[in-house]
This record gives sequence, C-alpha cells and structure tokens, in this order.
Amino acid sequence: MKNILVGTVLILISAGSVPTFAQDGREAQMIGFHDLCDHGDKKACVKFGMMLQQNADRQADWRRAHPDWFFFER
Repeated sequence: MKNILVGTVLILISAGSVPTFAQDGREAQMIGFHDLCDHGDKKACVKFGMMLQQNADRQADWRRAHPDWFFFER
C-alpha cells in the first residue's frame, strides 16, 4: 500500500499541482486513484469505485469535499 501511495504522490507532484488535500491516508489514496483514473488507468478507476463503495459512511463528507468524485450522480 505504501508503494501505491508514494507512486501516486510522485505522479501528482510531477503533474505540477496537487488538486486537493487529503484529510487522511485513505483519502490520499483515493485522490491518487481518481487522478490515475482521469489519466486513463482503468484499474485505478475500479479501485477508486471500490473504495467509494466500501466507505459509505464517509461519502457525505467526500461529496462536500470532492464533488467531482460523484460526477455520475449529476
């Protein structure tokens, strides 16, 4: 898991900007998966969706902080 997080941070840094700030490690991982998904990584899209579903108790907070994550609900 740490390798994924470190890789994600490196990708975000190399992209020139970090779009949002994470409140915890899980949210940081989701931000990374979302960014990779936006760049065409289908595995990251699946992992991102799974994490959203597995953490239903936090979805209300994430909807407020990251409305772009829930584009499919519009």
